[in-house]
Amino acid sequence: MTLPNSPLKSNKTPDRPGPEDGAVVLDAVEAFHRRFNVFPSEAAYTAVVLWDAHTHLLDCFESTPRIAFLSPEPGSGKTRALEIMETVAPRPVLTTDVSPAALFRTVSDADARPTVLYDEVDTVFGPKAAGNEDLRGLINSGHRRSGVVLRCVGEGGTQTVQPFPVYAALAMGGLGDLPDTIMSRSVIIRMRRRAPNETVEPYRERTHKPQGNALRERLAAWADSVRDQLHDVWPELPEGISDRPADVWEPLIAVADAAGGHWPERARTACVQLVTASKANDKGSVGIRLLTDLRDIFDGAERMLSAELLSKLAELDDAPWADLDGKPITARALAKMLGDYVTADNDPIKPRNIKTGPKSSAKGYYASDLADAWLRYCPPRSQESATAATAATAQVRTLYPVADAPEVADTDPLPDSPAAAAP
Repeated sequence: MTLPNSPLKSNKTPDRPGPEDGAVVLDAVEAFHRRFNVFPSEAAYTAVVLWDAHTHLLDCFESTPRIAFLSPEPGSGKTRALEIMETVAPRPVLTTDVSPAALFRTVSDADARPTVLYDEVDTVFGPKAAGNEDLRGLINSGHRRSGVVLRCVGEGGTQTVQPFPVYAALAMGGLGDLPDTIMSRSVIIRMRRRAPNETVEPYRERTHKPQGNALRERLAAWADSVRDQLHDVWPELPEGISDRPADVWEPLIAVADAAGGHWPERARTACVQLVTASKANDKGSVGIRLLTDLRDIFDGAERMLSAELLSKLAELDDAPWADLDGKPITARALAKMLGDYVTADNDPIKPRNIKTGPKSSAKGYYASDLADAWLRYCPPRSQESATAATAATAQVRTLYPVADAPEVADTDPLPDSPAAAAP
């Protein structure tokens, strides 16, 4: 991969000096952050600085990534990160409480588009908060330049529906996690409390805000110098970065390429690290968690009884199945949750009769019924897990002979499994 190593430059004129080197400006912004913020990784510093710079170039991109500072406990530096961003971003609005109507009116003026810095966002989307679907929808719509909200304008019978733009940069700070639809549109920075050996300068707004504002002016001047070159730019993304992560990182990598120096390489390294980390921390939906746990429990077996599945699910340490709504998962709950997914033949997944003896049977599930859902929804298994043999497979076949042999799904999610190759 060939990375740009020099910044994009605008034409110089005899009476006006050329623009400041972009890499130098970004270095200065990073140094300012490091005075007051302790981020969890070098990738986090890179992402934050590029996000700061991209807020001055929103109109060059099709989308703007959200950035979310999240932590399990208060006192982890989330608010301070937003306060430093406030000093370098254009037209910042730092808030801890905003209604959907107020946010809509704030961002709908394209000529004075603000940078929204939303602290304590967990009070809006946390487990103890109400749904706030209007606010969530507005935040999601504002991710893309084409995003609009529809509002009725006028009075009485003369009202008409008009679209209003809601495209704006948004940074958030909060405890825990955010809704999946917002998380997938965000660069996630997992904050933590400072260790005793991690020190920062005390931030004093009266003294330090003007210093940040001076950096804002430098960022704005540099952004103006590269704006024309950044329109419709398609930066080369790291291998494996596609779909929603590509939407998130494309503007940031484009900014890094425009700045030049060491920033293009740093941006791509940070992209891979933070996208990988976000996938590792992605808890997914409860349904996907159930499918993934069942795939691990089956581990190559062709069929298993519901009772055994329930027992093994409840034994998983880091899983919700032993305390699902205050009680262990039941056969009825298992059937209801799996019924939302379908087999390779597009039929709902249902428990079926499995012979347990010459004249007895019990309800259970066939791997072939679950195979298509495993393939489509579950994260890929490691090669070691996918090819590991299990002695339980032969035992299961002996104990629970197939009553009516089902057709094998067209696509086997574990093609290298010994069970898949068995006659």
